[in-house]
Amino acid sequence: MPFVRVSYLENQYESEQLTQISRVVMQVLIQHFDVPEDDCFQVFHSHKASEFVYSRNYLNIERSDGLIYFQITLKSGRSTEKKTSFYSKLAELLSNELKIRKEDVFVMLIETEFEDWTFGNGEAQMLQRMTKKVFFSKIEETVKEK
Repeated sequence: MPFVRVSYLENQYESEQLTQISRVVMQVLIQHFDVPEDDCFQVFHSHKASEFVYSRNYLNIERSDGLIYFQITLKSGRSTEKKTSFYSKLAELLSNELKIRKEDVFVMLIETEFEDWTFGNGEAQMLQRMTKKVFFSKIEETVKEK
């Protein structure tokens, strides 16, 4: 259930590149966070230079105008190891497949809970889904005990 926002300086990436970036992000989400293949919600934003402000060398990382921000909102619970592996693989694939500099891949994970999401119809589908799983697992435990 991740929601991915991708921000970049206008005229830095072509439409075809954005399609490839979308595919790579989804591939890494599936591999590292076990996201279902059809759970794809992404928004791409290009910004004018006056709207895209960043430090060119914060933490001794040399950034260029090719900087691309990935803000990924997702369910909490992933380990530090999974997160760091995700960051590494995303930067590696974007570098290898699209020639985006690893230094220009900036990722923020924003963790939420099931009750923080609705996928439409004004319902908390993930919360309802988890409530059903807990209910049925309790029934299974009761049946096993008998």
